[in-house]
Parts: sequence; structure tokens; C-alpha cells
Amino acid sequence: MSNPTAAILIIGDEILSGRTRDANMHFLAGQLTEAGIQLKEARMVPDDRDVIVDAVNTLRKSCDYVFTSGGIGPTHDDITADCIAAAFGANIGVRKDAYDLLDAHYKRQNKEFNEARQRMARIPDGATLIENPVSIAPGFTMENVNVMAGVPSVFEAMVASVLPTLTGGAPLLSQTYRINRGEGDIAGPLGELAAEYPEISIGSYPFTENGMFGANIVMRSTDAAKLDAAMVKLAGLFPA
Repeated sequence: MSNPTAAILIIGDEILSGRTRDANMHFLAGQLTEAGIQLKEARMVPDDRDVIVDAVNTLRKSCDYVFTSGGIGPTHDDITADCIAAAFGANIGVRKDAYDLLDAHYKRQNKEFNEARQRMARIPDGATLIENPVSIAPGFTMENVNVMAGVPSVFEAMVASVLPTLTGGAPLLSQTYRINRGEGDIAGPLGELAAEYPEISIGSYPFTENGMFGANIVMRSTDAAKLDAAMVKLAGLFPA
């Protein structure tokens, strides 16, 4: 039985403009690998309602789990919650449990719980809140779509809240073998090895060092025995 699959949808003009560097995809990939969930796709989209809705609907049908990052804050361009509601055909409005969490949080900080901050309590009907111990404003889950903040510390906390609720698979194991030869020299035998072990993901990552070409061959599989066998054969083809 194959492992569950996932996708991440990174939302925000600031990502696509280069003003902000995304860190959430890298973090999520590592966490999902440990949980036995394969990250199959990552998309970056602007703060555009139609684009976001289309991407959500495509990804939630093609993967077991979807994670969104960004666009659930208090400003006018934080439109992700509305887009998720539109994708599912759900109503959206201020929800009491989310409102109460935020109201109490801002009272503790002696800050006004103004209209802008109240936008973060707008949740689509039928969603389940995702706990946010960092800044309180919750994310939410609609069916297989997990809607999270873009701020890395908050995103990571929300991932920690969600992962225990997901059904994972066997952890994806990884081994790396360094070959001090150019990819053109190793491509043929490497392709034959990949054909012999189709259940193993085999990637070649080239490098140059002191003017010499080489490649790190990375093998990934949930089957430890087959992974070991393929690695032994690789080492036999290209002795260190």
C-alpha cells in the first residue's frame, strides 16, 4: 500500500515578488517525510481569488492532504479564508470560538480587538480550528485542506498541531552515495539501476569540487531491505 500524498500551496504576492523568502515548504517536507506522507507538489500563487480557488480545488482532488501557507492575517489582502470558503461552496463569517480566543488574547495584551483583528476570526462553516500557541489566531481544516499562517514560527506550530491527526505511512528512508565522476559518465548505469528498482526513488545531484565533477546519488524508499540492496549494487558499479 502506497503512502499518503500531500501538496503545499504557498500564497502571497510577497513570495512571488522576491521580497519574502519561503521557508515553510522545506519545513513541511521534512515533517511529512518523518510521518510517512509524501509531499508530491508545491505551488506558489499570488493574492488572486480565482487563482487560489482553482489551485485549492485541483490540489485537494489530486492529493490526500493539502496545506496552505499565508493569507489568513488581518489586512485587506489576506483573502485565503474567503477563497477556501469559495472553493468548498461554504458560507464564512466570524465564529464565536475563534472570536473568543482572539478577544481574550488581545485583552491580556491590553490591545484593542479592532475590526481588522476580528477578520482573523472569520472561519468557513464546517471547518475545524487549528491551534496556534504562538500568536493565538487559529488556522482551520476543511476536509483534507489545512489552512495555515505564512509566518514560519506560526506555520511550524500549526503543523505540530495538525500532524498527529493525520494518517501517515511508513517513514521514507534515505541513503546517499557520493560518486566522483560527472553525470555523463554515470547516467547509463544509473538509469539501468533505476529500472531494476522502480519502487526506489533515485536522484542524482551534481556538484563541482576543486575543478572536478561529481554527483551525490540519493535513494529514497519505505523498504529498508530493498534500499540497502540497491545501495550495495550502486557501490559495486562505482567503487569509492
